[in-house]
Amino acid sequence: MQAQATLELLRPFAGARVLDVGGGHGQLTGALVEAGHELTVLGSDPACEARVAAWTRRGRARFLAADLLAPGLDAHSYDVVLCFRLLPHVARWPELVATLARLARRAVIVDYPSRRSVNALAEVFFGLKRGVEKDTRPFTVFRDREVEGAFAANGLRATGRRPEFFFPMALHRATGSAALARALEGAAAATRLTSALGSPVILRLEP
Repeated sequence: MQAQATLELLRPFAGARVLDVGGGHGQLTGALVEAGHELTVLGSDPACEARVAAWTRRGRARFLAADLLAPGLDAHSYDVVLCFRLLPHVARWPELVATLARLARRAVIVDYPSRRSVNALAEVFFGLKRGVEKDTRPFTVFRDREVEGAFAANGLRATGRRPEFFFPMALHRATGSAALARALEGAAAATRLTSALGSPVILRLEP
C-alpha cells in the first residue's frame, strides 16, 4: 500500500531523479527502481546501505552517507525528495523539513503519523504497542497543520495526500493475518474512514 500510494504521487514526475532521505530501510527501493526513477538513498552511516545493497551493488541505485540534516548537497539537486519513517523520530524535525525543501526541485513526499487518527491515543497505548512490536521507539504524532505549516515556511504547499491505514499497524501485527488485515482495511477504505482518519499520511508538497 505504501509503495502504491507513493508511485501514484510520483506519477507526474516520470523518470525523476529521486533522493530517498533515511531510505536505508529499503521499503521503497525496489518499487522506485522498477518504476524507472534514478534513485539515490541517503543514510546517516555507511552501515545503512545494508538493506539496499542488492540494488546499489548492481548499479541500479546509489547510496550516500552523510548528516541527514546537513548532507552537503547542492540546493534543488534532485527532482523529488522522499522521506519515510524518519520525521517522527527526529527531535529537530523542522530542520529536516528545511533540508528536504532545499534539496527538492519539483516535489517532496514525506510520511508522518497523524493526530487525526487512532494515533491520537499513541501515548496511552505505547506500552501495548511495544509489547507487540518489541522494538518500537517513542515517536512524535503530528497535527496535519504542523507538517503543512513547516513546509509552507520553506515555500512548499501540499498537493497530494494519501492516508494509509485506519487500524493501527500494531493490531495487524498482533493478529498475524494478512487476510484479516486486508479485510479490515478494505472495509475502512470503502466507508471512507481511511481517507478521513487514516495514518500514516503520505503527503506530496510542491513549490
